[in-house]
Amino acid sequence: MMDQIEALEQELLAAVAAADDLAALEGARVAALGKKGRITEQMKGLGGLDPEARRSTGAALNAVKDRVAAALDARTAELKRAELSARLLAERIDVTLPARPAAAGTIHPISQTIEELVAIFGDMGFALAEGPDIEDDWHNFTALNIGPAHPARQMHDTFYLAAERDDGMETVLRTHTSPVQIRTMLSQKPPIRVICPGRTYRSDYDQTHTPMFHQVEGLVIGEDITLAHLKGCIEQFLRAFFGVENLKTRFRPSYFPFTEPSVEVDIGCRRSGDELKIGEGDDWLEILGSGMVHPKVLAHCGIDPTRYQGFAFGMGIERVAMLKYGIPDLRTFFEADLRWLKHYGFVPLDVPNMAQGLAR
Repeated sequence: MMDQIEALEQELLAAVAAADDLAALEGARVAALGKKGRITEQMKGLGGLDPEARRSTGAALNAVKDRVAAALDARTAELKRAELSARLLAERIDVTLPARPAAAGTIHPISQTIEELVAIFGDMGFALAEGPDIEDDWHNFTALNIGPAHPARQMHDTFYLAAERDDGMETVLRTHTSPVQIRTMLSQKPPIRVICPGRTYRSDYDQTHTPMFHQVEGLVIGEDITLAHLKGCIEQFLRAFFGVENLKTRFRPSYFPFTEPSVEVDIGCRRSGDELKIGEGDDWLEILGSGMVHPKVLAHCGIDPTRYQGFAFGMGIERVAMLKYGIPDLRTFFEADLRWLKHYGFVPLDVPNMAQGLAR
């Protein structure tokens, strides 16, 4: 009997030593010490032996069990060390290699600014609205209370397209993103709260004007909307965008065909030579136009002006980007100069949001 126990021990220890990974070692453990393992089966047979043989055989099996368990622990530690060494060897980094070059691509300042505008107004509850670049005369002018003789309709300001619609209405490259407001009011019922960023087109080109540029406009329609709501919305936006908590603002009476009353908004600044510092000094800088939506515009869109009121505002995206990031010439936005893009561009993963903050 003792010879059988010794032979069993040698066989089990050999199986433990032959295990070349942790999975195989677990199999050897189960085969030896599991509920149906060989040592366990031998233990179950002790009841059929006489007392003296049971005592000696049980002691011998327990000793084998302890030695096999110790061998399993030692082999486990050895395999884990080998596994760690192999992993460290595989993940070794050659510190003598040159550093990985930085990403060459950058986010264009216009794209970055649009993302910032969306983040700020999105935090204020505005939805994003978009519309076509090619518009008809009614959406671009008539619905906005821009009469037939208005200067904005002249050829020297507007790009008219040769093709007309089937009903004979002229088509144009939109001169502002206001047609998106019209389409929104036609397709949605109040309350409405949207911003409309996008490309616009006018026949002009100099240091501060280009034939194609970007605008963002906002529209709020509801019951009991007042000029005070417009003022609070604009002030909150400007302070968040420029990062000046106590930015001074000034609202001046103005005139736009699609708003009544109309106001232009100035922000406080300081001018010193060619330097412009926003949020300091006693000077003022015009930043955007706004006002209460004209009742005729509401009526054109099927909204009852006796029940609903609203406000709208609009600004040039290039203009606010130039002011915030110190870009002196509007034309450079569209020249695709890689040196300019590298200087003024933004890290691709630097996505603006109100929780982590905007770019500075």
